Amino acid sequence: MTPKLLIIRLSSIGDIVLTSPIIRCLKQQTENAEVHFLTKEKHKDLVRANPYIDKLHLYNSNLNEIIQQLQQEKFDYIIDLHHNIRSQYVKQHLRKPAYTLRKLNIKKWLLIKLKINILPNIHIVDRMFDAIAPLGIKNDKKGLDHFIPEEDEFDLNQLPEDFHKGYVAIAIAGTYFTKRLPADKHLETISQAEVPYIILGGKNERPMADLIEQQTQGKVLNLCGKLSINQSASIVKQARLVIANDTGLMHIAAAFKKKILSIWGSTTPELGMTPYLAHPASQQQRVPGLKCQPCSKIGRHQCPKSHFRCMQEQNTTEMAQWILSNY
Repeated sequence: MTPKLLIIRLSSIGDIVLTSPIIRCLKQQTENAEVHFLTKEKHKDLVRANPYIDKLHLYNSNLNEIIQQLQQEKFDYIIDLHHNIRSQYVKQHLRKPAYTLRKLNIKKWLLIKLKINILPNIHIVDRMFDAIAPLGIKNDKKGLDHFIPEEDEFDLNQLPEDFHKGYVAIAIAGTYFTKRLPADKHLETISQAEVPYIILGGKNERPMADLIEQQTQGKVLNLCGKLSINQSASIVKQARLVIANDTGLMHIAAAFKKKILSIWGSTTPELGMTPYLAHPASQQQRVPGLKCQPCSKIGRHQCPKSHFRCMQEQNTTEMAQWILSNY
């Protein structure tokens, strides 16, 4: 018998990367398993090179169309690692035994709104393993995976000569404003730790990256909006250190066991989404003692208190010291 398994995680970058240990362990620990993965079309590059996925199913906007395709597969089990309305809809139509991630939304609401923390001290990856425990799957403790297609590997010889011997990758992206360290704080850090830096992010981060590049006079190479997600991942993979907001490239850096300085603003490590099994020299950077933190589980477009202390008061001297001691 060949058990056929469907894993569902529709978005986003970091959350999909966090499912990688589940994919690997299901494939390796289930005899003759055929592992399928359902995600959004725009995120296919995150998983298309994963050798533990036998078939990839991509969803755009027509959920009924993809459900018709999935019904033809005749799955034995569904592993729902998204647990939202769409994934529920898929499960209802496939009518197969399902194992679902518990999202702990009420406990998260209590922490965010009332600052009552009764969340378990457990990473979301470990909660995913709890969800599939009835299948007999164990966490192999090998951490995250991210596989870069050969054509997306970035050749460092394309970089200026000063970057050939090493650099720090800075992931300035973040879907929401309150998860992004401001440009002036990056400039303060860079001025205190004079090593080569490469800035990574999307087109939305170009104005901030351009500002940093202009004021650092050759210390910073700005690749924002110029690379694909896997090319950016390749830059991260080859970096000496990674500085990252709570964003997708932070989790990709963890997959490569990089030394990560993760910067926390409106979201906090207590929500269970820290770099998973990253290099032990990694450090979480946050402003201590803020009663308003966290103010969101995913971030906000503006600070609800209008002071943005969680980012504006980040200690850039500490950050620079970490860079210099680990570079």
